[in-house]
Amino acid sequence: MKTNYVLIDYENVQPKTLAVLKGDLAFKVYLFVGANQTKVSFEVAEAMQAIGEHAHYIKIAGNGPNALDFHIAYYIGRLATQDANAFFHIISKDSGFDPLIKHLKAQKVFACRSKDVDEIPLLKAGQVAKVGKVEDKLDLILANLRQRGAAKPRSIKTLTSTIHALFSKQMTGEEVVALVDALKMAGHISLDGTKVSYLL
Repeated sequence: MKTNYVLIDYENVQPKTLAVLKGDLAFKVYLFVGANQTKVSFEVAEAMQAIGEHAHYIKIAGNGPNALDFHIAYYIGRLATQDANAFFHIISKDSGFDPLIKHLKAQKVFACRSKDVDEIPLLKAGQVAKVGKVEDKLDLILANLRQRGAAKPRSIKTLTSTIHALFSKQMTGEEVVALVDALKMAGHISLDGTKVSYLL
């Protein structure tokens, strides 16, 4: 299972709480605070404390355009060299991170940007797996497959495993098979024996 690193641009996004990050998925949280920011909300501080050794505050020393963004980019680079099994979740409304994410993906480093903590795809997938409609599940699967570019699963076995992992293994094998069948019926995938091709 991949290590999920959450890097929060606290200058840009002030989540109401981070409690959703405490649990089985073992998120490692880096909260980047601007040089002129003097307060962190009680709810965020309480959640960071509950996360324990996996929670880190990074206080930026200087000011300047994109100073905090450069710090986030530095930490991603450093952590990526230490952990080849990492997935980076940047929490920011700043679309300036998107070219960096595109470059990371080209280097086979998994990364995405969400506008708030509760929009992290992995968390949304877990919520949808429990109560979501089939259409919502298919939307999440398709979004995940499009993000993968050329690294899409090429066999039924790996596609099934990918869907299981996307929904944090909260669905039965029968439910996953039904979703694969739905992808096929909708024309998003075609099968040649055990091989899968895509029309997304």
